[in-house]
Amino acid sequence: MITGELKSQVDKIWEAFWTGGVSNPLTVIEQFTFLLFIRRLDEKQRLDEKKASIAGIPLQNTVYTEAQAGLRWNNFKHKDAESMFALFTTPQVDGFSVFEHMKQVGEVGGVFAEYMKGATFMIPTPRLLDMVVQMIDKIKMDDRDTKGDLYEYLLSKIATAGTNGQFRTPRHIIKMMVDMVQPHKEELICDPSCGSAGFLVAAGEYFHENHKEWFHERDFREHYNCQMFSGIEFDPTMLRIGAMNMQLHGIETPTLIGKDSLSESNGDIRETYSLILANPPFKGSLDYDAVEESLLKTVKTKKTELLFLGLMLRMLKTGGRCAVIIPDGVLFGSSKAHKQIRQEIIENHKLDAVISMPSGVFKPYAGVSTAVLFFTKTNSGGTDKVWFYDMKADGFSLDDKRTPLANGDANEHEKNNIPDIIEKYRQVTAGLDDDTIAELVEARTEQSFLVPFDEIKSNDWDLSINRYKEIVYEEVEYDAPKDIIGDIKELDKQRAEALKVLEELLNA
Repeated sequence: MITGELKSQVDKIWEAFWTGGVSNPLTVIEQFTFLLFIRRLDEKQRLDEKKASIAGIPLQNTVYTEAQAGLRWNNFKHKDAESMFALFTTPQVDGFSVFEHMKQVGEVGGVFAEYMKGATFMIPTPRLLDMVVQMIDKIKMDDRDTKGDLYEYLLSKIATAGTNGQFRTPRHIIKMMVDMVQPHKEELICDPSCGSAGFLVAAGEYFHENHKEWFHERDFREHYNCQMFSGIEFDPTMLRIGAMNMQLHGIETPTLIGKDSLSESNGDIRETYSLILANPPFKGSLDYDAVEESLLKTVKTKKTELLFLGLMLRMLKTGGRCAVIIPDGVLFGSSKAHKQIRQEIIENHKLDAVISMPSGVFKPYAGVSTAVLFFTKTNSGGTDKVWFYDMKADGFSLDDKRTPLANGDANEHEKNNIPDIIEKYRQVTAGLDDDTIAELVEARTEQSFLVPFDEIKSNDWDLSINRYKEIVYEEVEYDAPKDIIGDIKELDKQRAEALKVLEELLNA
């Protein structure tokens, strides 16, 4: 949980960037990230030096040589503003400035360092650099939770800045999806449009919150740090931000791939992952010749939201699961491609659930209605009944302010459906007895219910919840017109009498 002090420190640094002339939110986060990384490089080497001294062995895999000591955070932070700025912008030892050295550290710097190509130093003045360095230096970053909370709060400011919201899926929605799929020990998890790696980080946090004991096992730690998490992202800036987000949350060497997931260059990733968590781009469109050929065989379309569903089916192992956010149009679109991908998932694999979300979930930067699909790749069908849930509240107001709603009263469920969704989904996927299934099939007036495969097929594979939900209208009884007219006459009589009394008072 992020503290008020940590929030205040980040807010002051953010404000310093803006008043210092760096106003693009992504640029602020990227420059902030670079400085955090430079600080971490020095902290890592100091820790390694301490361990080597205690063990009495030579230091291995150094980030800084003795000659490069002046490029280390703990040394340059004491310099005056002009000297510090020169260290960042002018070649020093071995021809490296502080910034260029950061770009060249390679594997010893972790996964973040691998994506430094194209990184640019954009802090314009010595004064701003000195201010930000001194403020970052005061932040206590002693443990994984603090570092992770700091970066999560930093990323949340993308949305509050009112721009680049496409990179930010609400964290409580991500957590809901992860809690529903309950990742297991041997999982291979991927997000094919990972952005800032929010889904991968949330999956990692699930293990810390629910299975701390697994981290005592060497095999699990190695799998967690090196094999479990993979992300694909074509934007180099977001790759760097995602890499730092994962490292600060304690995921040391995830696999991050700098590619366009839908392109021919990504065609070699097939049947690799056991779990996909994603919120792929909406409303995009690609030319056919830019799309990997096997995807067009699954769904012949130029729409990215449909192509990503085909991609996920290709990337999953048999038995692998997927939880993905989609625009509502995917559920009921009448084009051949829309019907084709829905039929593919429902008929040839196993569609588990459709969670319909209110349109305000992605405000303030988007008002589009969305849903979450949960499906399992089987290659042999298996959809018997699909569970639908009509989410009406997610714990926040559904206007642009997205204010948290107070909990703890009798109407808590009306303010936040997420706990109910998680509980009911686990019950449904764990298996229900015949009587309960029959009740859920008939419960079309309730917030959640089951729909049989044959009914969905007969409705042209339509997955919109309104197709199956029944609305009960309360009968309203009105007075007879004769009685209403009588009431109006009585009111007119009373009004006339009141005016007469008022007139008499004025003339008295």
